[in-house]
Amino acid sequence: MIRYSLKCAAEHSFDSWFQSATAFDALAAAGHVTCPNCGSADISKTLMAPAVTPARKSAHNSAVPSLEKPLSTPANPQEQALAALKAEVEANSDYVGKSFAAEARKMHEGVTPPRAIHGEARLDEAKKLVEDGVPVMPLPFLPPRKLN
Repeated sequence: MIRYSLKCAAEHSFDSWFQSATAFDALAAAGHVTCPNCGSADISKTLMAPAVTPARKSAHNSAVPSLEKPLSTPANPQEQALAALKAEVEANSDYVGKSFAAEARKMHEGVTPPRAIHGEARLDEAKKLVEDGVPVMPLPFLPPRKLN
């Protein structure tokens, strides 16, 4: 996998992951790489610094600092909207984890009182809920425990 910093003809900057450099070239040539801001397929790579991990401290040094970076603030209006949506969902619904499909079905069938929930479901479970008329929708972010 390779990550490229990209820019469209309207100077919108964004980044994306690709299977390989060849895969990026093929997708871009076919017009499948588009700007998330304006939809332009006129995309070019921009200068990008590689991510370099510092060497580990020696085994005898017990004061190893954490390599975690602080979370960044949303960089553009789309990221701000996603962050706001995530905050709204997490503040106003219950996380039910992997039992999402079962909980949603119980509420739909009137077994348990309705409430706002979010969680995880396998693709086959989600498809079955939709086929059965259970009102569900995918969220454009991962639950907090899935983030490293």
